[in-house]
Amino acid sequence: MTHLGPRGLELVVVTVATRETDGFKRFFRSAKHFNYTVKVLGEGEKWKSGDHTSSPGGGQKVRLLKAAVEDMKDEKQILLFVESYDVVFASGPSELLKKFQQARHKVVFSSESLIWPDRHLEDKHPHVAEGNRFLGSGGFIGHLPNIKEMLADWTGEDTDSDQLFFTNIYIDPVKRKSINITLDSRCRLFQNLHGALDDVVLKFEDGRVRARNVLYDTLPVVIHGNGPTKINYLGNYIPNMWTFETGCTACHEDLRPLTAEYPLVLIAIFIQQPTPFVEVFFERLLRLQYPKNRLKLFIYNQEAHHEGQLSSFVKDHGSLYQDVKLVGPEEEMDQAASRNLGFDVCRKDEDCDYLFVLDIEVVLENEETLQILIEQNLPIVAPMITRVGRLWSNFWGALSAEGYYARSEDYVDIVQGRRVGVWSVPYLSSVYLVKAGLLRSELSTYELFTSSLLDPDMAYCHNVRGQGVFMYVTNMHTFGRILSTQNYQTSHLHNDLWQIFENPVDWQERYIHENYTRIMRDQLIETPCPDVYWFPILSDVGCNHIVEEMEHFGKWSGGATTDNRIQGGYENVPTIDIHMNQINFEKEWQKFLLEYIAPITEKMYPGYFTKCSTPLNFVVRYKPDEQPLLVPHHDASTFTINVALNSKDLDYQGGGCRFLRYNCSVQAPRKGWTLLHPGRLTHYHEGLPTTGGVRYIAVSFVDP
Repeated sequence: MTHLGPRGLELVVVTVATRETDGFKRFFRSAKHFNYTVKVLGEGEKWKSGDHTSSPGGGQKVRLLKAAVEDMKDEKQILLFVESYDVVFASGPSELLKKFQQARHKVVFSSESLIWPDRHLEDKHPHVAEGNRFLGSGGFIGHLPNIKEMLADWTGEDTDSDQLFFTNIYIDPVKRKSINITLDSRCRLFQNLHGALDDVVLKFEDGRVRARNVLYDTLPVVIHGNGPTKINYLGNYIPNMWTFETGCTACHEDLRPLTAEYPLVLIAIFIQQPTPFVEVFFERLLRLQYPKNRLKLFIYNQEAHHEGQLSSFVKDHGSLYQDVKLVGPEEEMDQAASRNLGFDVCRKDEDCDYLFVLDIEVVLENEETLQILIEQNLPIVAPMITRVGRLWSNFWGALSAEGYYARSEDYVDIVQGRRVGVWSVPYLSSVYLVKAGLLRSELSTYELFTSSLLDPDMAYCHNVRGQGVFMYVTNMHTFGRILSTQNYQTSHLHNDLWQIFENPVDWQERYIHENYTRIMRDQLIETPCPDVYWFPILSDVGCNHIVEEMEHFGKWSGGATTDNRIQGGYENVPTIDIHMNQINFEKEWQKFLLEYIAPITEKMYPGYFTKCSTPLNFVVRYKPDEQPLLVPHHDASTFTINVALNSKDLDYQGGGCRFLRYNCSVQAPRKGWTLLHPGRLTHYHEGLPTTGGVRYIAVSFVDP
């Protein structure tokens, strides 16, 4: 239990831990790395000293330490006392003992910039030449006889404050001199993080990581995350958890390989607000690579707007899962209550091995996500997801002194993938995996999400941290993203069509043809007639939704030459149509043209650049008994696009487009493909007769 230091000094390291938490394991890992041997007091005892991060306590530690030192007989020993749940070592015993000797006192306490727990004692603290003025009881080192003398007067209860006990000794001039106590004011030995978050940064050196106090330019040996900040992000690095040379050194340790017997997972899905692309969410859920007979579903839906989509999914696919439990809007649960219930369903189910929380706005593109998270074998672990084009993610890198969001110095590098690993974090949300055993032990409290001060996710994470349970986020794979639910309107039939601004990536995946991105690379553009280009642009779903949206609106024009919808009120070549602006889709269609049509136009017509100014965008309907064809005409445009919205032979017969100057026809338009051709002068054209069914096309006159 001892270490030999300079001049034969023997070091004894002592801590108190009544149970083996995740923080304790982290502490021991760092101790083992530097060959510290640690004597642990209080193992198996019930903790009676409260949570002294928010209220005084800790007397139990003093009682246990006093009893332990009474049994130590070697007067030459140096005793180091440290906390364990929120402490890591950043260097070894030799450096620690050398710096202790340089302090030239018999006992050295850690220091703090904030006084705790009695502010009235501030004036009694001696002033220091430089550094922190107040004592921190979470770490001290000293000669055994002097520590025995210091502890001799302890007669307090387990619930009394250890900090106050040691403070009263320190501010007593007689005792301070007799015991020969000083503070490590410049943080050469101990770094307390509470009140000093902005003073401490990571220092990478030769395959190891230190914490550097930039205020005093020191490299402390013991890092203590006291107060609500805990160890923050520093514990992800110190002493060698992640380095630039090795990357993550612990990410592949203690993994759980998935065998033939897959653990049972309850997927808890929460629909809290109107959300775009819900149908796509359930399509992705079906594609998760995990045996569905080992999955149960708990689905809470607060939005009546999504009842139809949810009912369709359960009707068509619910039987694939071992069980499906639905809770609907009629229950009138708030967010906290619904999540408490979902957690309790797993808690009470003896067969439930894991709870997988999945909010409806999460776009989980990685089909292996569930397997990857289970294999990490961590208490709570989240796949990192981000919001497109922003630094927002589903985790916080650090906590502020008040316990709220703070950006850690590594946050941007993690979010942008410049540092890859599995990271201990103080907060996560939206999607994460929880070991069910935790719900029956440390997290057995029903109301994990309930708080009068914090929102439900913050309350949950606060309660998890309070139980000493670590939460992790992994960015070792690409998992997906989270949707924006801002400005999501529910007044249309297919509201997702209007998401091209808020969620452009998801809009493209849903509505743009799957081969669009291959157009130039694989030379997919065809030229059926001179200067007429034909290429894929809209998906089947995109075509269907536009047609259904127009039919749902239903106010088709009469096909007369008088048309109050256009400037001048006269249409030379009228069609049966609905303009995009009639359904408030003009702005979105203009964005579609700029993003997906303009790049092709500029490639096919070199030297021509367009901003896609379009006074007229509309959907035309052709029917044999309504308007079967369109007479020869020029378009009022520099160029025109004509997108086929349904399929020949399947939905209609006949149809097509003929360019008279070239006597060239496109008689079999492909659904989702567009014709792009000049509008004026050269490309005089007509719409060929539709002889059966109903034909729909979307037309834009670009740059009139």
